[in-house]
Amino acid sequence: MGRLFGTDGVRGVANEGLTAELALGLSVAAAHVLGEAGAFDGHRPVAVVGRDPRASGEFLEAAVIAGLASAGVDVLRVGVLPTPAVAYLTGALGADFGVMLSASHNAMPDNGIKFLARGGHKLDDRIEDAIESHYRKHTLGEEDWNRPTGAAVGRVREYTEGFDKYVAHLIGVLPNRLDGVKVVIDGAHGAAAYVAPEAFARAGAEVVHTLGAEPTGLNINDGVGSTHLDRLRTAMKEYKADLGIALDGDADRCLAADAEGDEVDGDQIIAILAVAMKEAGTLRGNTAVATVMSNLGFKLAMEREGVELVETAVGDRYVLEAMKEHGFALGGEQSGHVIMLDHATTGDGTLTGLMLGARLAATKQPLADLAAVMTRLPQVLINVKGVDKSRVHSSPELAAALSAAETELGSTGRVLLRPSGTEPLVRVMVEAADPAQAEAVAQRLAEAVRTHLG
Repeated sequence: MGRLFGTDGVRGVANEGLTAELALGLSVAAAHVLGEAGAFDGHRPVAVVGRDPRASGEFLEAAVIAGLASAGVDVLRVGVLPTPAVAYLTGALGADFGVMLSASHNAMPDNGIKFLARGGHKLDDRIEDAIESHYRKHTLGEEDWNRPTGAAVGRVREYTEGFDKYVAHLIGVLPNRLDGVKVVIDGAHGAAAYVAPEAFARAGAEVVHTLGAEPTGLNINDGVGSTHLDRLRTAMKEYKADLGIALDGDADRCLAADAEGDEVDGDQIIAILAVAMKEAGTLRGNTAVATVMSNLGFKLAMEREGVELVETAVGDRYVLEAMKEHGFALGGEQSGHVIMLDHATTGDGTLTGLMLGARLAATKQPLADLAAVMTRLPQVLINVKGVDKSRVHSSPELAAALSAAETELGSTGRVLLRPSGTEPLVRVMVEAADPAQAEAVAQRLAEAVRTHLG
């Protein structure tokens, strides 16, 4: 059996790979591991538990709460709220840890469990490994857990104030109100379907239309949200809006659309916010953090604007690690994970959208003009399957082909060869000012990968 914990918690098809028994067992194991690690400091532990609207979240939430309470943990059940809201409440309420049930942008049959440490931060890999080890040993009968009885069992309380407390936090960190900004919001029928429109309205924006705002438990991410922008782009012209916001299922990412319905991706959003924060003096170290997959146009724009750029491996966890290590305030990914560490411990799509709206309101400029701070270079991505991805960085023939491509592109383009972390394939990415050149170089490199790694 492979490792249960991936890069973002435990995920699987609900009631197949991710069962009620697994959810209960992992929750008990988490309580024991965190207790043994001294996370509770001798006091009665408290956990915040939230979920997105998936139907499976109902029984998985019940299993998680049962597991925690059976291990002596008091539970604050916050209901359907975004991942960043559960992270925020874990810190704001002084809870010992948090649990979020969501599979983010995945389709409805999937679900996931993410454990958060005190303060709403991601658990250390060592703690996740210990939780998994405890769970497996108990399942195999190799160890038993001490079970509290009587008054020592955990108590469960509905915490209905979480919605308002989170919205108030979002509004409280904005640099200015959003008065005069017309917004279309696509909530992906997900965890922020109600929170996001409420936050924008309270911040002063005019929410002229909502999409993906009627979660049924079965329709999350179904043709809506940050992975399906067509309806948002169409609505922008129809409702003559200034800003379009598309969230994903657990609302930790945000993509945008301008008044003409053109997409504004994560790179552009980070560029807009970096310039705003630099002007305000809140961009610590005048530095932004992004992954190696960010568009070259973003990197060139940051150089022009006097913003240093720290690049990490692909994945918001690596962006967050670099930000925390060096104390930077802004980072993210092209996919729309944007982290503002002064205000959130994870990507927060609603906060990202609000900050974009605040910038529109403050500058009185259209989103398209703000996004023009960077020019996206044409990007070609080819997945080469069925090759020995372990030899990407050791093949001399491939190194020669890569060097030739880089020489041809010079400073006006970029090449990236990256082995997939989950599949037997190599990703070939080429950027160039000329789309035809980008395509030609990418095809040549892809053929070199097939020839020398096949």
